[in-house]
Amino acid sequence: MSKQLIVALGVSLLATACGGGGGGGAAPLQPTAGGGGGSGGGTTDPCGNTAQVEFVKEVSESYYYWYDELAQVNESDYDDASDYLAAIMQPIWTDGSGRDPGFSYLTTIEEDEARFTSGTFYGYGVRYRIINNNFYFADSYEEGPAHTAGVRRGQRLLAVKRDGETDFETWDEMVARNAELPDAVFGTRGELQTTVFRVEYEGVTSEITVTTAETSTTPLAGGAVVIPRESGGPVGYINFRTFIDAADGPLRAAATTFGEAGVTDLIIDLRYNGGGLVRVAETFLNLLAGETANGELSYIVNLNDKHQDQNSTANFAALPETFSPLRIAFITTSGSASASELLINGLDPHIELAIVGSETSGKAVGQYAFDLDSDNCQTRLRLIAFEIQNGEGQGGYFTGLVSTGRFTFFAAADDATRPFGDADEDSFAAAMAWLSGTQPKVGTSIDVKVDMPEPLGVAGFVASWPINKDAPLNPDGSVRSF
Repeated sequence: MSKQLIVALGVSLLATACGGGGGGGAAPLQPTAGGGGGSGGGTTDPCGNTAQVEFVKEVSESYYYWYDELAQVNESDYDDASDYLAAIMQPIWTDGSGRDPGFSYLTTIEEDEARFTSGTFYGYGVRYRIINNNFYFADSYEEGPAHTAGVRRGQRLLAVKRDGETDFETWDEMVARNAELPDAVFGTRGELQTTVFRVEYEGVTSEITVTTAETSTTPLAGGAVVIPRESGGPVGYINFRTFIDAADGPLRAAATTFGEAGVTDLIIDLRYNGGGLVRVAETFLNLLAGETANGELSYIVNLNDKHQDQNSTANFAALPETFSPLRIAFITTSGSASASELLINGLDPHIELAIVGSETSGKAVGQYAFDLDSDNCQTRLRLIAFEIQNGEGQGGYFTGLVSTGRFTFFAAADDATRPFGDADEDSFAAAMAWLSGTQPKVGTSIDVKVDMPEPLGVAGFVASWPINKDAPLNPDGSVRSF
């Protein structure tokens, strides 16, 4: 069986892409696994379960970043490759270190490429948050079916009604029966369905009918915004959702807008950005510091001791659209992961910056994508295979960037009752206050005692969870879309 290796920075980030933060390529895995044999007796199947288990075993023992900590189990005891992967990963997944809480997983080539190239999925095109036991739409993707129908961030869900139903079920009724999300609100995943959402916003109740469709995660929410100030130059603001290939053009256009407007202070909103392609992160680093740090080391990709010859580095370089902000406020939550953390960590030695909001995810590692004979099989293994460090060798932020004590930090809420960029939204207001000099001075986060939100857990792509909880992160580290 041939193995193809694709760089990913685990959204999470692909040689075409990654998973949370990858990009570029790497040499194919040289050894080949023998055999085949599916789960159906003696029938030889080069893409079957036996072949998949052997594939996972070989690749994990070679490339997994902490390969020497994998559990030793008998692969013949497992009828499913995902179960085998979970078994060998248990020591790392459950040790409480936060290094890999489930970021290594099996998927298909088709699903993975859709996720990291265009962000395409089938659904409504929204995200949500639970605030004080109420459901709020937290994001609505431009040109997606929900946004087109009128769903917006800040709307509170009152009730839903689906195809074939004559009555609404209220949010309170869902809570009373201990319903599970996401099905209670969004119905069965991946199906064509029409739902009527009864919502309230600023005291006005409305009913919005949405039919699911194939939709994409628009990389920027609303595009680049230039905000005038009474004193000092204008502030630039972007809400950046995901490091996918489709983000390259919008990021360059935003940098051009900010440069032409004379922006020196910038707010980059990464609150739901779980990462993506390392190559897109590299472009963004160069757009922001390509002149300021031209020629200096940008980031380091460090593999385990079996593959040190595959380590790589990148240097800052100016692009045609590069501009030079002097200060950047990053808005983050526990959904800010991987390439988002790479961006912040990589810029820290070169630009004055602050983190506003809450602790980041702590995804200091990235994934490679390994394919089981991509010409004939669909099996793809996303595996934590490298650590990301900035140009000064700083990494290892497995409990988040704030907890390293290296960053100026201002705690603020993710107030999903208000639109992105609203002057009264808590995180945005705190970022503006720091840039305007009205935020009380603090030291690094190690000096700051705040009540941080509970970190989001990680669960499978088709998982369910209690109705009073925010959605867990996807296995690639990304914030879920519905």
